[in-house]
Amino acid sequence: MTEIDTGTQDLLATLDEGVAILTLNRPQARNAMSGEMNAALQTMLADFEINPEVKAVVLTGAGKGFCAGGDVKGMARSGDGTVGHNTIDGAIHQQRIHQRGTAGKLFKMPKPTLAALPGAAAGAGLSLALACDMRIMSSNAIMTTAFAKVGFSGDYGGTYFMTQLVGSAKARELYYLSERVNAEQALQLGLTNWVCEPEALLERAVEIARRLATGPTVAYRYMKENLNRAMSGDVDECLDLEATHHVHCGQTEDHKEAAKAFVEKREPVFKGR
Repeated sequence: MTEIDTGTQDLLATLDEGVAILTLNRPQARNAMSGEMNAALQTMLADFEINPEVKAVVLTGAGKGFCAGGDVKGMARSGDGTVGHNTIDGAIHQQRIHQRGTAGKLFKMPKPTLAALPGAAAGAGLSLALACDMRIMSSNAIMTTAFAKVGFSGDYGGTYFMTQLVGSAKARELYYLSERVNAEQALQLGLTNWVCEPEALLERAVEIARRLATGPTVAYRYMKENLNRAMSGDVDECLDLEATHHVHCGQTEDHKEAAKAFVEKREPVFKGR
């Protein structure tokens, strides 16, 4: 396993056998997002997107929480939620950059992303988890939008991702009322893909990510684009895109290896080509 210098202790990073693990590391603050954490997360995700050694990305939190969202204490000090900015326009522009470089990158990068929740995912922390392709939760973890409780409308794409996952009516309920959703409820709603015991969380997450990392990475790239486009595109656009990507994947070494392995009744060995 290789440890990666992120430039801050607020975010830890490792890379092992194609699986990159990013750990939000402010356990004393339930991994609430700091400026240093946010900047490092943007840098790491931008690097992982184009790093050929990275095949899958796991996002998790240190200690007993995933991420409590924004630094509400810092917001209280500023009085208006625009920590570190002199103008509202500057704050809006910086917020847009942060959101696109973190939640947007997790959602759009052409590699599988997995959030592993050891504990609470709240506010922007929940948004980051929902931005990933899939989620795995500890049995004692919870999710909550939390924004209404601090007078915010929501950020980091949570309203978009939540609506896509559970539908508009349920998303409105969860945003307006800010109720807690436990792991079993999250599984029933489709907000998480798996629930496991706390002590098995990271091992199970890495097992899933390693399976993805050894899969057909070219096919995953286009599969993810197809699925993302299907969330907002019309049916003809999705059909045409699928056709283009399907034919392209048929020309890859991975497809030819998989077809050969099928005939030979063995597991394929994918090379990402």
